[in-house]
Amino acid sequence: MNLNEELYSMIFKRKSFHLFRDIGNDTITGNDIAEIKDVYQSLIPLYPDIKTAIKIVPANETNCKRGQQFCILLYSEKKENYLQNIGYLGEQLDLYLVSKNIGTLWYGIGKTEESSYDGLEFVIMIAISKVEDEKKFRKDMFKSKRKSMDEMWIGKSIEGVSDIVRFAPSACNTQPWIVEHTDSILEVYRYKKPGKRGIMPADKVSYYNQIDMGIFLCFLDLCLQNEKISYEVELFKDNGLDEEKTLNAVYRLN
Repeated sequence: MNLNEELYSMIFKRKSFHLFRDIGNDTITGNDIAEIKDVYQSLIPLYPDIKTAIKIVPANETNCKRGQQFCILLYSEKKENYLQNIGYLGEQLDLYLVSKNIGTLWYGIGKTEESSYDGLEFVIMIAISKVEDEKKFRKDMFKSKRKSMDEMWIGKSIEGVSDIVRFAPSACNTQPWIVEHTDSILEVYRYKKPGKRGIMPADKVSYYNQIDMGIFLCFLDLCLQNEKISYEVELFKDNGLDEEKTLNAVYRLN
C-alpha cells in the first residue's frame, strides 16, 4: 500500500529541532492535537498486526527539556520488529507535522511516568512545537551532515532514491543502515560500525537503531513511490543482536 505522497516533499523541509527557541509565539491548539490523533489512525504500519497508540502530553510531563510545547509518546505491543514498526509510523507522523509547521525532534533517551498506556508499552517520544516562521525549517537539505552516498549505498545508485534516502533522521545521528543494490534487488541492513556507537549507552544502541531502521524504510518507500518504481518488499526478523550487519528488508524492484 502506498504512503501519502504529500509526505515526500516534507523530506526536504524537515529538520530536527534540537532546541526549540526563536520559533515565535504560535502554539499547538486543542484542535491541532485532535487532528494529530486522527491522522495517526490513518498511517500505514509496517506490521498491521502490532497494536500501537500515541499519547500527547505537556512538555513538563517528560524529562525532555528542549523548549518544546508537547511530547508525543509512542506506545506498542512488544512483538517481533515492533521497534521498526514504531519508527515507520512515527516518521510518517513526523513528516505530517512538518507540513503543519510543527517542528519535531525524535528524542531517543526520553522518559515519562506514563510507561504504559492502554495495555501497551512506551517506546519513544517525539518533541513538538509550533513554528511561526517557516524559514526556521530546512533551507537546503543537502547541506545537512549525513554519511556520503558511497558509505551507505553499495552498488548502482538510483536517481531520486539513493541521494535522498540517506537524509532519514536517526537517534544521535548514527545513521545505522546500508543498502546493497544488486541487479533489481535492494538488501537493507541495520549496520553497526565496529567499535562505534556515538553517545548512546551501549545497551541502548540496538534498541534505538531498530527504530531508526523503521524510519529509514519509511523514507525508502516514499522515495521509490515518488519515482514511480514498483516493488515488492520482504521483511526479516531483527533479533537486536550486536552484529555488524543485520538484514531487515529485501526490495525486489519491478
